[in-house]
Amino acid sequence: MADRRHALDRIDTTVAHPARRYNYLLGGKDNFAADRASAEAIEAAMPTIRLAALENRAFLQRAVQFLAERGIRQFLDIGTGIPSANNTHEVAQRIDPAARIVYVDNDPIVLTHARALLTSTSEGTTAYIDADLREPQSILDDPELQATLDFTRPMAVMLVAVLHFIRDDEDPQGIVDTLIDALPAGSYVVASHSTWEYLPSEAIEQLEAANPDGRFRARTGEQLEKLFSRLDLIEPGVQSVSQWWSEQATQPRPPIEDVAFNAIVGQVR
Repeated sequence: MADRRHALDRIDTTVAHPARRYNYLLGGKDNFAADRASAEAIEAAMPTIRLAALENRAFLQRAVQFLAERGIRQFLDIGTGIPSANNTHEVAQRIDPAARIVYVDNDPIVLTHARALLTSTSEGTTAYIDADLREPQSILDDPELQATLDFTRPMAVMLVAVLHFIRDDEDPQGIVDTLIDALPAGSYVVASHSTWEYLPSEAIEQLEAANPDGRFRARTGEQLEKLFSRLDLIEPGVQSVSQWWSEQATQPRPPIEDVAFNAIVGQVR
């Protein structure tokens, strides 16, 4: 209870938080006025942003299913966000109830909801770590993570819709490399990342105006691929989230211009 009170004391409702803004775009209710205002400023520049959020979420679910069907039974989901339907552990444990999942986020509201709602099957395990992707080694060294996941066996690291909150001066390449270095051969990394390469210049100008602190950093598909150049990318390599494993998705698929998210799935050599 003391940990929960301490976490809730950290909430600043006057500043938009990515997890709460994403929750609003997905139609959730766990957000504040600052989150909604931030989301609506983005929506004014990119009217399809809610579709993009939904497609990104659906990509996560298809990617987890894809890997679980190929024998992956351990998942480290970093930047998980506020729980909604078909979370990583639910998708994985439908395929194998013994799957083990660790969620990581740095928003106290996510922490509270995750501990209340992310319940595992009796055969598997679901854990939550209050940590920040900007400090990847602290995630890897966390005792709960070490007790839940076996780093001698392949696993999947999920970096879905989170790397675009890492600025260039925060060493995104070093963060990715630290995580990859910790993974045994045969493991996978799943990532999605916002891109502005399909948007008209006037929309980009509006999005930049809605990002005054530079906290959000869109990257091209080429830049995303470079971050994961050490991995063997699963065909077809960098792909729109709306098109990745598209035969398993609701049809018809939206155009990539309306989604503006790229994705990769790569395997550790």
